[in-house]
Amino acid sequence: MISKKSIRRNFLIQLIFSSASLILIFSSLLYFYIEKSIYDDKFIELTQYAKNIVNNKSVYQTNEQMISANVFALNVEIVYLKNKNVHTDGYEKTENKHTFLTIIYPYKLADKSYLKITKDITQTKRLLKKILRYIFIINIAGFLLVIIYAITLSKMLVVPIMALSKKLSNMNEHLMKPIKTEELPLEFEPLGETINRLISRIQNFVKYQKELFIGTAHELKTPLAVIKLKNQVTLIKKRSPEEYIEALNVTNRTIDEMNIIVSNILNIGRQEGAQLDKPTEVDVIKILKQKANDFQLLAENEHKKLIIELKPDGYMATLQVSLLNQIIQNFLQNALKFTSKNKVVMLKTSQDDFGLLIEVIDEGCGIDDTVDLFAPFKRQGNKSGVGLGLFLAKSAADALGAKIKIENRKDGIDGTVASVQLNSKLSCIIPQNN
Repeated sequence: MISKKSIRRNFLIQLIFSSASLILIFSSLLYFYIEKSIYDDKFIELTQYAKNIVNNKSVYQTNEQMISANVFALNVEIVYLKNKNVHTDGYEKTENKHTFLTIIYPYKLADKSYLKITKDITQTKRLLKKILRYIFIINIAGFLLVIIYAITLSKMLVVPIMALSKKLSNMNEHLMKPIKTEELPLEFEPLGETINRLISRIQNFVKYQKELFIGTAHELKTPLAVIKLKNQVTLIKKRSPEEYIEALNVTNRTIDEMNIIVSNILNIGRQEGAQLDKPTEVDVIKILKQKANDFQLLAENEHKKLIIELKPDGYMATLQVSLLNQIIQNFLQNALKFTSKNKVVMLKTSQDDFGLLIEVIDEGCGIDDTVDLFAPFKRQGNKSGVGLGLFLAKSAADALGAKIKIENRKDGIDGTVASVQLNSKLSCIIPQNN
């Protein structure tokens, strides 16, 4: 039993109904055409008989070679009518299971006489009924063939969907393989590509969640071990108040480090909540200008320079602003952290085929291309940090449907280029004022 929600069921109903309607309409038109053609021939035949009689010719003499199949079924009478304007007319009448076709044709208008020619068309009527019966039988057979064809076609159409469903139902977080889109029909390739992108995101999410869990346990285990060891050493013998104070200070510093780790982990939870926020339409360029102005002050305090090159003048996008802020803030913080004094960091935007390209270019020490910097607790260089910033930026970019990338500069200068590309499908350029 096919469910009422089934696409296949709806397709079957629509295909069967439309095909049955088409068969019925075509058959009706065919029958009416055959019937009219036969009756027209009979009227023409009787009219020709009447003309031959009026012109004192043989009843069988005709220019169109029409010869009656049953001459003895023809009955000719002369009738007198009062109406002078009677034209050739015909009607059908049934008596004693016989059908007769009659026409009235002017004979001598002076005495108002007319020819009444009647012919038995019972055989013709039976022939029409037989044709109608055959058409009905053919319609039933055609309707059955349509049902079989519809069932077969609908089954063929849902085969790719069933195959996709079977593959997806057999998947779990440990056995997730991309779907081979080249094996799918052309119409299902976009669906296969979308599922593959979703599978890739799930794989990355599962991978990073595992790394986050393991990394969190490792990061928290180390300071706890330091606290325990310091306390054990302190408790071995009596010490001076200054030594106890120093031990407590070390413990507090370690606890502060643990608080930073916990805060960053809480930020991950807040970000996942932000991904569920309703997107709003905002001017991305305006947001970037505000963020850049804040970081310009920070760069000046650190004796560094932040250059801003934003094009176009405006770019509207529908997104969660908090996620975009998280990405840009992380890029600028890392760029200023790893850039030495008296050097330059650049915030740059441009339009490309994908949408809006946002780049943060620094003059730092560069990165190790062999390391997945977006994994949790991955650190580069000798700067302090938990190693969750880029992990959060990657998660935010995935939620926005954006592309994020970090690579070394290729212009001969040491440093990195951190970029995020916003999808143009949810964006538009603001017209510039001339």
